[in-house]
Amino acid sequence: MVDLCLKNCKIVPRNIECSIGVDNGIIVFIKKIPTKSEKTIDVKGNIVLPGLIDAHVHLRDPGLTYKEDFQTGTMAAACGGFTTVLDMPNTVPPTTTSKAFSRKLEIAGKKSLVDFGLHAGADDLSEIKKLSKFKPSSFKIYMDQVNDGFLKDAFAEISMLEKNQLISLHAEDKEIVKKCTKKLKDEKLTDPEIYQKARPPIAETVAISKAISMAMNLGIQIHICHVSTKESLNIINNAKKDGCRVTSEVTPHHLFLSSDYLKKMGNFAKTNPPLRDKEHELGINDLANIDIIGTDHAPHTIPEKEQNVWDAPPGIPNLETTLPLLLTQVNQNTISFDDIKRLLCENPSKIFSLNQKGFIKEGMDADFVVIDMKKESVINPENFRSKAKYSPFEGWNVKGMPIMTMVRGNVVMKDGEVFENKGKFVYH
Repeated sequence: MVDLCLKNCKIVPRNIECSIGVDNGIIVFIKKIPTKSEKTIDVKGNIVLPGLIDAHVHLRDPGLTYKEDFQTGTMAAACGGFTTVLDMPNTVPPTTTSKAFSRKLEIAGKKSLVDFGLHAGADDLSEIKKLSKFKPSSFKIYMDQVNDGFLKDAFAEISMLEKNQLISLHAEDKEIVKKCTKKLKDEKLTDPEIYQKARPPIAETVAISKAISMAMNLGIQIHICHVSTKESLNIINNAKKDGCRVTSEVTPHHLFLSSDYLKKMGNFAKTNPPLRDKEHELGINDLANIDIIGTDHAPHTIPEKEQNVWDAPPGIPNLETTLPLLLTQVNQNTISFDDIKRLLCENPSKIFSLNQKGFIKEGMDADFVVIDMKKESVINPENFRSKAKYSPFEGWNVKGMPIMTMVRGNVVMKDGEVFENKGKFVYH
């Protein structure tokens, strides 16, 4: 007898109904006929996908918990179908020392409802070796905040670690951003739509080219966060052909929104890198050439966002909108379930070495999201479990919703209701 049996599950692409057996949080069988179990859940013929993995979240804990914390952020994750989240290091204090990493690990262990990993910052090179012992998801470098000399030193230091480590990059060139921003500020321009000019596409392409060159030279693996232009994606994919170990990530806002939304939504659509114009923007048709989707869930308060364009912080909360937006595209036959699995389950598992996650197979963690493809809704930030009650997607009609999220066999969300669960630290 097993702990749990999910019956009448539809697993894509086979599209046949089956039962999934779970014991001690692990998938132990997938077969046609249900087996006797302590507990049975009837999925009623709905689609079951592997629990989603978000490799790029900012849960603001510690130090900025008025914006978000591990509890509210992972409640939002569970409501969005995410069973694993990887948190970025730009908290207060930043996760750039072994002491700060250890402290964040303790906080997340107490508060997180889903499984979690932590990216480490690379600001203090003397801490790199110590941080590596904590098995961070990656070392994150914000290229818009460091000069080329530091970048080279950081790449070299990380490349010398005993176990090969991944570097994640916010790829915007510091000098280009600094120069363009100063010019616009000197001209006293404050309309939100000019923000795209403060961080032009060339800032991203220059930074990505530099990072690829260093990665090729050292033979190190890099991951480019929130790619925002077609030019950048072409550079990455050409580098792959040349043997570079580089992967790409795109956000939902860069997929679905153009820079027009800066005029329509003001700073509520402000993000780094900025939304792009029609000439440069990425879209659904580019997904075949992209490795993963990361939400870049970056919550702020509404008063912060209502400041002038230069003072308002960049960032969009996306944990609760990403899957419904993509399922709507599945309903419209522009993408497939296989695309969602590849971009939000399988490839994040492979890139970040989450060996128990991302697949519905025997021996894997029993992480699932159950989908009702007929359920319709309107995106309403007031209903978010995140503390951030805004979204540039507000008012969008969506069809296809997560109705149950399970982490290692435990129901964490059902029909919008969130239940207690103890998330665990996952690492490679």
